[in-house]
Amino acid sequence: MRLLQDMLSNLMRGTMGLSAFGRKHVSDLSSEPQQAVKAVLSATGEVSSLVYAENLLNVIEALDDEELAAVLAHLLDTHDINAQALAKAATTYATAPTHGGLEIIANAAEPGWMELFRRLNATTNGTVRLVHFRERLRDLMRNHPDFQRIDSGLVRLLRNWFNPGFLVLEPIDWSTSANILEKIIAYEAVHEITSWENLRARLAPEDRRCFAFFHPAMPNEPLIFVEVALTTEIPQRIDNVLALNRDADAASAATTAVFYSISNCQSGLAGISFGNFLIKRVAGHLRKELPNLSRFVTLSPVPGLMKWMSAAHPDLATEFSGVDDSFWSENAERLQADFTRAALEYLTVSGRPDGLPNDPVARFHLGNGAFLEQLNYGGDRSPKAVAQAGGLMVNYLYDLDVVEKNHEEFNKTKAVPLSSGVKALMKSL
Repeated sequence: MRLLQDMLSNLMRGTMGLSAFGRKHVSDLSSEPQQAVKAVLSATGEVSSLVYAENLLNVIEALDDEELAAVLAHLLDTHDINAQALAKAATTYATAPTHGGLEIIANAAEPGWMELFRRLNATTNGTVRLVHFRERLRDLMRNHPDFQRIDSGLVRLLRNWFNPGFLVLEPIDWSTSANILEKIIAYEAVHEITSWENLRARLAPEDRRCFAFFHPAMPNEPLIFVEVALTTEIPQRIDNVLALNRDADAASAATTAVFYSISNCQSGLAGISFGNFLIKRVAGHLRKELPNLSRFVTLSPVPGLMKWMSAAHPDLATEFSGVDDSFWSENAERLQADFTRAALEYLTVSGRPDGLPNDPVARFHLGNGAFLEQLNYGGDRSPKAVAQAGGLMVNYLYDLDVVEKNHEEFNKTKAVPLSSGVKALMKSL
């Protein structure tokens, strides 16, 4: 990671030097957005392109939402695909397919803003600035659905720039810089980190791990991170995993790695999947570090269950509305069989047109090649988890020997792979 950061820093210093040199020869840096866009796209020199691009980024970042929406509308009006030129190029190629004709089609099929984003990306910190730009773009799309076209093009570029081959896996522990640790606290999306003591309990003990993906262009910004508990059994309750005052076990004695929280950090990279690569990379790393590890499982939420149950089984859903701690000792047992039966229906029988699982977390893990290993009734009794999932948590099992086979089979058939335990549970209900 350090070597990559140094290389990137040197490149950036070179770019900054070029920009500083170039500014001496560029006198028309406009603060008017449309003129600034035109300057970037019309620049023919490498230095002037960088200078104009950096100026445009500065201009864009100073705009309010209404002004930025006007710029995006201008891109659609002025720098979109020329449909007539594309149709003509396609017709020509159909009658006389040549390499040159193919080039013409490729150029005609790409809107002008794609090249604009490429040039912006070449500036100092251009990548991270474009990620933040997309955050604003996604917000504006709520009221401007036509901006989806621009977003689609930018996503294609970001997928290339954030290719998994460029990502660097880094451990996060209690000795990691405070700058990064503060971001881990802020970005945790599954189980809130409420204090530094809470964070220490997840990072410092011998039987806890945390790993994050970084990109060389964003060395101080985690893209995604996963928290891991090293145990001797598959956990059924999240409060046992998150307990502050527990006795840590020896990592060397662990047989099970539990991925209990996965959090994406950059909303500007939404739709660009890192989680599948992260889990598999971490599992491979841990298996090398701790040869005794034989199981890799998750302890996952089921965030869409109660919304689905409110429509499919409204009477049952009502039983879990507004429950308090006393529910689990007084009423939970009588509802367990019915609830579990409904939850299995939700997890294994798709109600979606594409045939994929109803639950987003299930789609993620099953799509990665995991098994549906175990259902844990009352696994998370926090108000948020009860409201979303009736307190249910699920273990998904990553069998590293067959995970790629499962991935391919699931993509073909959409059939949920079940553990022997889940199959037995379904027969018993």
